[in-house]
Amino acid sequence: MEPIRVAIIGQGRSGRDIHASYLRTDDRYRIVAVAELDEHRRTLAQQEFACDGCDNYKKLFRRKDVDLIVNASLSRDHVPITLDCLRHGFNVLCDKPLAENPKDVDKLIAASEKSGKLLAIFQQSRFVPAYQQLRRIIDGGVLGRIVQIDVQVNGFARRWDWQTLQENMAGNLLNTGPHPLDQVLQLAKYDGVPEVWCHMDRVNTFGDAEDHVHLMMRQAGKPAVSMEVSSCCAYPAFNYNVYGSLGGARIIGAKLEWKFFRPDEAAAQQLVREPLSNQEKRPAYCSEQLPWHEESWTPPAEDAETFRVISRYYYEMLYRFLRDGGPLEITPQQVRQQVAIIQLCQKQNPHIYTRWAKKTKA
Repeated sequence: MEPIRVAIIGQGRSGRDIHASYLRTDDRYRIVAVAELDEHRRTLAQQEFACDGCDNYKKLFRRKDVDLIVNASLSRDHVPITLDCLRHGFNVLCDKPLAENPKDVDKLIAASEKSGKLLAIFQQSRFVPAYQQLRRIIDGGVLGRIVQIDVQVNGFARRWDWQTLQENMAGNLLNTGPHPLDQVLQLAKYDGVPEVWCHMDRVNTFGDAEDHVHLMMRQAGKPAVSMEVSSCCAYPAFNYNVYGSLGGARIIGAKLEWKFFRPDEAAAQQLVREPLSNQEKRPAYCSEQLPWHEESWTPPAEDAETFRVISRYYYEMLYRFLRDGGPLEITPQQVRQQVAIIQLCQKQNPHIYTRWAKKTKA
């Protein structure tokens, strides 16, 4: 079968170092063109990928050999460029963040439906091996009812590039946040937009967007969520901690651990209303030794390079969708839920996102 012919808009860290870096190694795809304003980057891409180059993405619309456009432009350009590509009849894979507000996502969905072309979003962290295994453990039921999900994606860094400016759709929640937010929303299985509380701060950044985020969410009958995305944590952490009625699980780095007990193996207990005593009739604390089962999982050797393997799994999924009619596992509707939550977070922090403060006063 012929490979999927790809044009990439943008040759920055995402367009070159993530998308092109992977696609050049996958025989199911072929890079036929790049659109890049910077002449040096454009020439380098033409040499590295043996493809055509142009200085304006609109020139791609003249081509008849493009099956998929990857929009790896600056975040602020994701919506207008994706909309333009869809309206010109191209399948589009857009980088995250897709948009800054749900209305823009609705425009993109409408354009996709009208043109009959694909709108996909590169939320590749859905395919982190340990996270995929965690989903299987939760869905298997051994942890019981999931009560709470804690996520930390933290480190310590000062930053002064374009992704620190609000005018560029920047800040930790839009830069890094879409990845863990997408993951926890799939685990929590919220209907629509849950109740949201978010604290943002601007600490070490040189720009005007936030670099510290603490987000909490809840919805009746669903797990509570606590998520941190901070650049002022001196003890870096990429951790998951899942609380369940029969046990729990955690991800530390690439490793998953979980422990649980089986109710039929635990001692039968009943409520005692009087103060407890031990065998010597002395005061006793209410405690027991549960028969814990403890297990762990680490990714196979071929999946050890997490950053690269999640691109592979994403593009494998996309190939199945485009060539074999397989499911699109990350849908625009799911991403719309994520975007709506991010907008709520910004509205709750008018000391940073002052445009919301102005609208409130008006």
